[in-house]
Amino acid sequence: MASQGKLKKALTLADLTFLGLGAIIGSGWLFASQSGAQLAGSEAWIAWVFGAIAVMFIGLVYAELGAALPRTGGIIRYPEYTHGSLVGYIMGFASLLAYSSVAGIEAQAVRQYATYYLPGLSVKGSNNYTLAGLILEIAFLVLFFLLNYWSVQVFGKINSIVTALKFILPLLTLIILLFNMHPASFAAGGASPGGVKGIFSAVSTAGIVFAFLGFRQAIDFAGEAKNPQRNVPLAIILAISLGAIIYILLQVSFVGAMPAADLTKGWAAVNFNSPFANLAMTLGFGWLASLLFIDAVISPAGTGNIYLSSTARVLFAWSRNGYFYSIFGKLNKKTGLPRPALWLSFILSIVWILPGNFHSWQGLVGAVTSATVLTYVFGPVSAAAMRRAAPELKRPFRLGGMSIIAPLAFIAGSWIVYWTGWTVDKLLISMTIGSLVLYLAFMDKGPDSITRLKRDWKSGIWVIVYYLFLGVMSYIGSFGPLKKPIIPGPWWDSIVVGVGSLVFYYWGVASRLRVPDFSTDKEAEEIGELAVEV
Repeated sequence: MASQGKLKKALTLADLTFLGLGAIIGSGWLFASQSGAQLAGSEAWIAWVFGAIAVMFIGLVYAELGAALPRTGGIIRYPEYTHGSLVGYIMGFASLLAYSSVAGIEAQAVRQYATYYLPGLSVKGSNNYTLAGLILEIAFLVLFFLLNYWSVQVFGKINSIVTALKFILPLLTLIILLFNMHPASFAAGGASPGGVKGIFSAVSTAGIVFAFLGFRQAIDFAGEAKNPQRNVPLAIILAISLGAIIYILLQVSFVGAMPAADLTKGWAAVNFNSPFANLAMTLGFGWLASLLFIDAVISPAGTGNIYLSSTARVLFAWSRNGYFYSIFGKLNKKTGLPRPALWLSFILSIVWILPGNFHSWQGLVGAVTSATVLTYVFGPVSAAAMRRAAPELKRPFRLGGMSIIAPLAFIAGSWIVYWTGWTVDKLLISMTIGSLVLYLAFMDKGPDSITRLKRDWKSGIWVIVYYLFLGVMSYIGSFGPLKKPIIPGPWWDSIVVGVGSLVFYYWGVASRLRVPDFSTDKEAEEIGELAVEV
């Protein structure tokens, strides 16, 4: 094992917090306030509050797991421990879809804002890229790759510096807008769909939950953290809390600072190409707009840099679990980095932005949100299952109220996926279930493996039924394609999804392995005896 190199414990609490906050403050702050206002009008701040609470519940659950079992790519390993190979595989595949797309979406955000200075980067009249725009996006992905390729120390320190810079402009924008509020703007209507459905839609498709998804970075890098039992949960809580405060204030200031002349046709008609920069110019703050265009490179680039690295950790963990080619589970001896997985992450990030896929930030954000939350919902089940199956496990951070917070986190995650809508959900659910062909291909066919396969299917079949349940509800509910939904919404269908999710949560906890399976945890020795403090 030593010949493959050692995972180096180099990341401090500040580094971990900045990893999470750096991923949270990305392109979301540049676009989501406008998208939220289009869908929910002046009530969009409610969607931010719900999103922050939902992600905090999920984050607290993962904080207990991350502190007790600090593992690189830990989020996809915990379901493997508690429910076996089937759930571990599905978690890994869903994580691969979610993670690999984010670096591309951040590169798209950079290109869309850069269009203000270089109109040839986007197709006239739309946010879709031209050939020049595609080349620029790929160039940023190359930059992310090189920053990650050198070492975790270089990556962590550069990210901390970039994240610190990313704080300055959102705060400056807040101050300027708060001193230029128009109270009448809060009374403006015309959001589409508006009301409760608009708030629910904004949570999932406006980039609101997407903006908070970076909390899991501290968990993915737990195997390379100093004092992970203390620092991982603290980093999660700090990143989500600080991000929530910033985003809620940004949403309120965006709505309040919008001049009445721009709201004559309602919120749905507000369609700035570069929302905060265009608003600053409308208010006469050209100098602020110039700074915002600069930050439109820094913020998304910092987040894309983090996610390219995180995708490599997910692939690394997936390989170590035995469900992907072994080369992607190897570490470079000199740097301690999973370089083969990093190469594949780079390639996948390019695939997401190629012609035929998603060409703009707005087009990809719903898919990224739903795919990522489909991985989050496993955490509450795994944490509750681990409490029952391994009560003796040392838990440096023990979540109070787990019996309440965990099921609420699962329900919230299910709602977020459901509110994304049928168009996205049918694609992600069908791809994940269809990918089980790969799971069967990578499984060993020996007698012992057949016995294990039967055990793991019994423990994991609830996930497949749960996915099918979400798919059916997405079709027959008010967020589906039917003109007359079978279950009306947005309240009744959401209630059905919530109650159904509660059933699946308790089914999942009851289906746990009687004893956690750590047999695939090949990293345990590395992060224990072989991990080195630097």
